[in-house]
Amino acid sequence: MIATWTSLIGYQAVWFVAVIFAGRGQPWPGVLAALAFVVWQLGVTTQRRSASQVLAVALVCGVVIDGLVRGLHLADYAAASPAVPGGGAPVWILGLWACFSLTLSGPLRALGTRPLLAVLLGGIGGPLAYAGAARGWDALTFHVPEWRALAVLGVGWAVAMPLLAALNHRWSLARTPA
Repeated sequence: MIATWTSLIGYQAVWFVAVIFAGRGQPWPGVLAALAFVVWQLGVTTQRRSASQVLAVALVCGVVIDGLVRGLHLADYAAASPAVPGGGAPVWILGLWACFSLTLSGPLRALGTRPLLAVLLGGIGGPLAYAGAARGWDALTFHVPEWRALAVLGVGWAVAMPLLAALNHRWSLARTPA
């Protein structure tokens, strides 16, 4: 239980560091905080291989979803460079995707067997997090009308969350020692 809480608190701390500093035009504090969280979480998990695989898929989701939002000119990201690919998803937000993926093997593990809940949490929680980052810390700016960016993010997260949760569940079961 303590590991669950420390993981959630750690993830939230990384989110705040990344968003606050990105809003100030500084991507690297968030990237370094994300890297530290990833190293910590991979160091304490017994499912290192499956967690790493889910992390890789999460990075692809981030490149696609945030790259789409940026490429369609639905939002401008603060600290937009460096990005993957160039002009795509900023590295600080990819760090958040990596960190988020690691909560799926701990605090959010239950979503692996509850796909509808994962769809709802992703579809609602994802856009809310972006809206909070935009309004609270200027980490991104939505183009008018805002609902278009939030809708794309909602659909993207409604697909990504259950996908990542299901993959985590499947791959961690495949790696569990008998």
